[in-house]
Amino acid sequence: MTDTTSTALPRTLSPSLFLFTIIYGGMVVLAGVLGNKQVALFGGLAVEAGIFPFLILVALSSAVSEVQGQSTANKLVLWGFVPLVMSIMLTSLVYALPAAPEMDPARLASFEMILGQTPRLMAAGIVAYGTSQFLNVTIFSKLRGREGAGTGTTWLAIRGAIASALSQIVDTLLFVTIAFYGVFPIANLMGGQMLAKVALSILVIPFVITGLVALGRNLDAKNDG
Repeated sequence: MTDTTSTALPRTLSPSLFLFTIIYGGMVVLAGVLGNKQVALFGGLAVEAGIFPFLILVALSSAVSEVQGQSTANKLVLWGFVPLVMSIMLTSLVYALPAAPEMDPARLASFEMILGQTPRLMAAGIVAYGTSQFLNVTIFSKLRGREGAGTGTTWLAIRGAIASALSQIVDTLLFVTIAFYGVFPIANLMGGQMLAKVALSILVIPFVITGLVALGRNLDAKNDG
């Protein structure tokens, strides 16, 4: 009698994809919290701190695209909507529940000020995240075809900077417009955000991407060995 039982091994994530996915999910959630503080960069330019986890998201999706392929990177971005939406829903639930009588009023007011986002802000975050991250992966992957022999690391860094800068410009356009258009003048805010994101995309992100790609390939090589 022929044994028809499948002998295929279960599908598993590579070590690099497993690690990058965990960090990616955390950064998606953290971006919404850190965005409540403005920091001074480049001699006093006011920028919302959420750009730091968002730039890490850019670096992670680019690294996954380089190591695992564009299709896998797009899936990573798509799955990123899960922690993003779940965090919004859970935050909204906790915000709506009545506070315990013993809770300090000043602490409650601080909590509500930080996490009491409007539906407009939530929608802006979701649209900006999805559009900019998919755009980053697309640009980064398309530029790969131009890579020549002997210039892999250099062109990898350049591709990362270009894709990050362009995608973050779009991210800023979408988020600021959706969240604040008609509420107050947005030209200065938008210009400052774009300037900071482009500067960080050029000065920092290339090194982060090349480091993540090297780490990912090293982890996967050890696992294969």
